[in-house]
Amino acid sequence: MKKIYWMFGILLAVCIGIGIFYVSIYRQWQMKLPNNITMETAWGEEYSFNKMTPKMRLLEFIYTNCPDICPNTTFEMTKLRQKLEQQRVFPNKIEFITITIDPKRDTAAKLQAYAKTFHISPNDKGWILLRGSERDTKKVADAFDFQYRDPGNGMLIHTTRTYLLDENNRVIEQFGMGKKGFKYEEVYETIMDKIK
Repeated sequence: MKKIYWMFGILLAVCIGIGIFYVSIYRQWQMKLPNNITMETAWGEEYSFNKMTPKMRLLEFIYTNCPDICPNTTFEMTKLRQKLEQQRVFPNKIEFITITIDPKRDTAAKLQAYAKTFHISPNDKGWILLRGSERDTKKVADAFDFQYRDPGNGMLIHTTRTYLLDENNRVIEQFGMGKKGFKYEEVYETIMDKIK
């Protein structure tokens, strides 16, 4: 009887180990920017994912009406940007991509205002704010298991993750969002470790 319990315990541990591997490594490695998407920058320029130069990217999903998590994350990213600029790796070796998950409400004008708040300029080659069709936005979000929905009041409920991508646009690390979830010092250390 003890032998059966031991066998069951070992089998259970193996199954849990496989599940952890799938969730933490394999599934993350499958996350990648889809090549066949073209979006529009906040300033109306086309931005095609299949024409991206190879470099690391930090990807965030936002919506401009978000009361806390999105603007807090973007603010933390501005501090991260300053540190990366001091090391002369931004925008040459890494760039930031911010995609709105509410393209219907987040017009180009609203995205430009959001950009201005965080000192992102139209000539900024290192930080791209994007909006696309609802279909393309969902396709990109789905590629990263980033979930969002509108409960009917315009205040979207969404996943709170940001994604560090390698030169092939595959996820190599995930971080939280918001002041507590996105710790820019830790993100900085991770980026610098990956760049070297």
